[in-house]
Amino acid sequence: MAALHAGIRAPEFSLPTVEGRQISLQEALKKGPVVLAFFKVSCPVCQYAFPFYERMYRAHGDANASFFGISQNKVKDTNAFIKEFGISFPILLDDPAGYAVSNAYGLTNVPTLFYIAPDGEVEVSSVGWSKDDVEAIHEKLAAIRQQPASILWRKGEQISDFRGG
Repeated sequence: MAALHAGIRAPEFSLPTVEGRQISLQEALKKGPVVLAFFKVSCPVCQYAFPFYERMYRAHGDANASFFGISQNKVKDTNAFIKEFGISFPILLDDPAGYAVSNAYGLTNVPTLFYIAPDGEVEVSSVGWSKDDVEAIHEKLAAIRQQPASILWRKGEQISDFRGG
């Protein structure tokens, strides 16, 4: 389980995007809630989850919220992952030499997904793939847009309820 759970204040951070632009949690929270999805490119559960995270991002990209992937890999490998899985939301780089942000968030496994309210409090903390947690975040993002949540799962898709990271 992630050490950070619902009700805990999310640690502040500033990380570079794969393009080299700095992003801080503090600045992102000024826009609204923040979704963080930590991953490693070699993780099979991350490879399973990220296309669904991309669907959620595309459904809510215009909401007053921010959505970031946080890679535990070097930029070259991260860019290959982005391309292979069609990720369009911003990806930040947690330095593989020390994983400072991953450690501050108490990560033990990836993927780990957090929904952070504008006041900085973690409202959803999800380790591995949890269909219920993804749906909960999807509904929170839809509520910001004051719209019903769109359907994330395509007809005929077999979506696992849970996959350990």
